[in-house]
Amino acid sequence: MMAYVEGFVVPVKTARKADYIAMSRAAAALYLENGATRCVETWADDVPYGERTSFPRAVELAEDETAAFSWMEFSDRATRDAAHKAVFEDPRMAALMDLDLVAGPRMIFGGFDVIMDEA
Repeated sequence: MMAYVEGFVVPVKTARKADYIAMSRAAAALYLENGATRCVETWADDVPYGERTSFPRAVELAEDETAAFSWMEFSDRATRDAAHKAVFEDPRMAALMDLDLVAGPRMIFGGFDVIMDEA
């Protein structure tokens, strides 16, 4: 069964990793309530600064920041779209956004049709 994936790369203040994890867990709960089937957060470990392109370049990573790479899975795009609408209308999400944990203007994101999924 194919799915739909929303992916993100976002710069996060390294010193606020624990806060970011807590915020991510709360946001994941909202998305799971609204149709996501899986929410994954990762923290850069081996992500070199490339000569032309890289995750750090893509989000203009500062020295005191770490790139977080995240994705959420949905059954289809319509479910993803409905989940975004519901989550961003939820006052719990507004409270999470007020935490100012991510540099939103430098975040990259997008939705993707899954075309291959091998285990």
